[in-house]
Amino acid sequence: MSGPCNSGKSAALFGTLKVRGMKCLLTADLHYSLKQFDWLMRVAPQFDLIVLAGDHLDTFSTVDGRAQILVVSKYLERLASITKLVISSGNHDLDSHDSAGERRSEWLQKLRADIPTDGDGLYIDDVLFTICPWWDGPLAKARVAELLERDARKVRSKWIWIYHSPPEGALTAQELSGTLGDADLSAWVRKYQPDLVFCGHAHNAPFLSRGSWIDKINKSWVLNAGHQIGDIPAHIIIDIKAEAAMWSSLAGAQLADLTADRAAAVSPLTKPPAWLTAPRSPG
Repeated sequence: MSGPCNSGKSAALFGTLKVRGMKCLLTADLHYSLKQFDWLMRVAPQFDLIVLAGDHLDTFSTVDGRAQILVVSKYLERLASITKLVISSGNHDLDSHDSAGERRSEWLQKLRADIPTDGDGLYIDDVLFTICPWWDGPLAKARVAELLERDARKVRSKWIWIYHSPPEGALTAQELSGTLGDADLSAWVRKYQPDLVFCGHAHNAPFLSRGSWIDKINKSWVLNAGHQIGDIPAHIIIDIKAEAAMWSSLAGAQLADLTADRAAAVSPLTKPPAWLTAPRSPG
């Protein structure tokens, strides 16, 4: 993982944002699926916040990486003109090297003047969001640690991290071949105990019997929508004020009560909850 963790221009611009509520859409691992980006454009007006937790590009695509960056950057700019948008980098998003030779996502930094991204800490109402880069070496990892230590000292009602990889050992980190979890993230979660961690990276975790789209480490909920084919990405809708979440995918839909114990939190969706269907309140 790589990228700076110092608050720059966007930290000043996005220090405190006011929204109409706190209905958030989380997804990740779009991997240059333009139809899925088109879907985000269509649904964006329904949400107070959209979080894209990394891997916007696809390093295995036949489309040149520079062309992907141009197209995806336009999508992100358009999304940010419709609703609040927060984005982090993933391992597919690294396009340059820093002075220490560690890889980083330079193209996302170029969007930072308008869109909160790697290294930023921002308030939306009184909820603090910390956006972590994909780190690729020891120096970048140290900057992530500094970022978390910095934001740990801030006053907030809730603390939400965006971090592309899920923590090691979590149900949200399970993959076909084992686990893709990040051991350092596990340690940081246990140390700081954020309220929510928004992840991606482990494409198949929600679809495996030994995995899930949601897990809990101490008091911290960890969410990963997973990756699927088709026009609509697997996604999670979170009402941060109501402390509830819904996962939707080709495999079906589930609800989670974020005030419940881990074992009792998740249930099948039988009817849309009131918080999901309620219209956005005037700002």
